[in-house]
Amino acid sequence: MSFQDAAAASFQEKQPTENGDVLSPDALKQAADKRTSVVSKEGTIVNASGHRDQLQRQYGLWSICGLALTIDNAWVAFGGSLAVAVLNGGPPGILYEFITACVYYAFVGASIAELASSVPSSGGVYHWASITPGPRYGRVIGFFCGSLNFFGWIFDLASIVSIPANILVQMYAVFHPGFAIEPWHQYVAFVLVTWLCTAFVIFCNRLIPHLQHAGLFLIVVGGLVTIIVVAAMPEQHATNAFVWKDFENQTGWSNGVAFLTGVLNGAFTIGTPDAVTHLAEELPRPSVDLPKAVFAQVGLGFITAFLYAIAILYGISDLKEVTNSDGSFPLATVYMQATQSQGATFGLLFILFLSVIICAIGTILMVGRLWWVLARDNATPFSGFFSQVNEKLSCPVPSTILCATLCTAFGAIQLGSATAFTDLVGSFIILTTMSYFLAFFPHLLTNRQNVPAGPFWMGKYGYAVNAIACTLILFFNVFFCFPYAYPVEPLGVMNWNSVILVGVVVLTVVWWFVHGLRKYPGPKAASLYV
Repeated sequence: MSFQDAAAASFQEKQPTENGDVLSPDALKQAADKRTSVVSKEGTIVNASGHRDQLQRQYGLWSICGLALTIDNAWVAFGGSLAVAVLNGGPPGILYEFITACVYYAFVGASIAELASSVPSSGGVYHWASITPGPRYGRVIGFFCGSLNFFGWIFDLASIVSIPANILVQMYAVFHPGFAIEPWHQYVAFVLVTWLCTAFVIFCNRLIPHLQHAGLFLIVVGGLVTIIVVAAMPEQHATNAFVWKDFENQTGWSNGVAFLTGVLNGAFTIGTPDAVTHLAEELPRPSVDLPKAVFAQVGLGFITAFLYAIAILYGISDLKEVTNSDGSFPLATVYMQATQSQGATFGLLFILFLSVIICAIGTILMVGRLWWVLARDNATPFSGFFSQVNEKLSCPVPSTILCATLCTAFGAIQLGSATAFTDLVGSFIILTTMSYFLAFFPHLLTNRQNVPAGPFWMGKYGYAVNAIACTLILFFNVFFCFPYAYPVEPLGVMNWNSVILVGVVVLTVVWWFVHGLRKYPGPKAASLYV
């Protein structure tokens, strides 16, 4: 039954009210047409998550697209991972692996956009995985999906915050050549960025949609300025063969394995298609606008990052200097090689910093909402506390502070081992894509019949798109668990992604038997589709 049918039928039978007010048929139809509301079995008006609205629906199409692009921030993420990505084939490997990752995420993004249009809930894949399997298995599958999705995103948050922190330290180092960067410098900057962004999310919520407009401007215009500067200033550019042809495999694996494992770097650049779905309860028209935001993120993310990558790679004059950089942000070495100017390097880093600080704010915003949704459905410890919302601030303050605290703790890992920190945050791709799989695969097994068709519905083509997405998730996640280099050195280039995945699953299993089996009722959203 569609949202509109359910709303109309229940109105005729029960005259549903919210906060004691009777909704007129026209008001009810308007809410149903926008797909922001549905009528519960008790006859109350709720949103697609099964709860009444507690957050302001303040995001329009441009601001939510801006949020999608700033959380992804593809060209910034590309630059941040350049020194690592270059090992899997050099510049040609970086470019072709990125293209492969974008094709992969096009299928994933389409599958997410379809479900977001059908069930525009802030739970995102967590709620979809509770609905697509049907009532018999939905409760347990959704529980595990929500856990994987949250852990993936909280690890990614630590990764995102580390970028502006490292840029801050590097901007200081640009004009202080003798400055020896130490891990504690980066961590102090990490803590400052984390809590300043958290304070902005809590106290400046009404400014965030406007901030996303600025973020969209920075991504497009800032990226264009950077591309022009890096392309125009070098006295001598790299050769075409260096950028497009000379595949230099430094991993020890065969070229095929090196390429497939290197797709992880491209995936890390583009792999945030579910981010804005967790703000579904803050959009007036989520079922229409969320798919647009998802496609904008994947499509524009590909275009901006690909053009930026070409400019950056042609600006490199000494690749070894970049990979062996002892700075906090190796991309600064590329900028210095391309511009031969401290001022220009500082300016380009500042553009990068402004863009990624908005990305950090958006990610903290989104992750706090995700934990709040889980707590609201009694899936977390101390759910009564973490499900609280300050409706005046339009923010789940306890959940947001918890996520900032966890981020601060994860950031401290880099004080002991930069490799351990990199492995932890790098697990983001595997954890989130496995959560997607738990929503997509049951959708296929149940003949795609357990969710209503939204404005964006792929029809018969959805079977192929969902099947390809599931196949690619399993295929690439196997390679993403391969050690980064061969022969394997457990304390050096070992890939701990599989260990982290198993660890998160084991932790979730324990919590399921301690709490979930008897006390977790499943999301209210699932009951709307039974």
